[in-house]
Amino acid sequence: MKQNNPQISIIIPVYNEEAAIATILTYLKKNSNPSNIKEVLVVNGESSDQTASIAKKLDATVLHSPKGRARQMNLGAKHASGELLYFLHADTLPPQHFDMSILEAYHKGAKAGCFQMKFDSNSLFLNFFAWFSRFNHKMCRGGDQSLFITKKHFKKLNGFNEDYVVFEDNEFIGRIYKEGSFKVLSRPVKTSARRYEKRGAIALQYHFGVIHLKNYFGASPEQLYDYYKRKI
Repeated sequence: MKQNNPQISIIIPVYNEEAAIATILTYLKKNSNPSNIKEVLVVNGESSDQTASIAKKLDATVLHSPKGRARQMNLGAKHASGELLYFLHADTLPPQHFDMSILEAYHKGAKAGCFQMKFDSNSLFLNFFAWFSRFNHKMCRGGDQSLFITKKHFKKLNGFNEDYVVFEDNEFIGRIYKEGSFKVLSRPVKTSARRYEKRGAIALQYHFGVIHLKNYFGASPEQLYDYYKRKI
């Protein structure tokens, strides 16, 4: 590993995540080298619970934003001072020494990438879909896999499209694929299956599949959000 490593700004968009925020912030400290992490930016989207105060107590920098993940992540990127941005959901735990994996990819020329994914569930149905995250194709991507990107490349692509209330991760990653290479790292993040357990795994996966198809056939951000509100 080269010694002139860029530092990583971790950006976590949150909305009412008081049950998860302490876990992820504590985990990040224990499973990374502090010299590689410039800061952890928790971007609070109008939470009505104790998410922000818990994050502050655990030494995260808390930013306040209107609700909406695209807006929140763009605000985090605007305030980030690291050369590498790492976008992470509050209920997703990256692998141990994730910072080293990101830096190794960077030094090999990667401008953007993600980890593979698995769920914190024994569901064969969910694990079947998570298995596809190993393939380097934009149809196999999603925000739960986390995303690293150089700040320079993020700015070049103009960040997340704030017109998208849903599907913002996929839309942005699609533009990264069009612009050039995307690296899928071999180890997995572990993401919560809570939404699937609450809503029903088959039903929720079906509706997410419909949103992907609607986007493929040219649906607008407003049409995608309308379907999300009605079905999810």
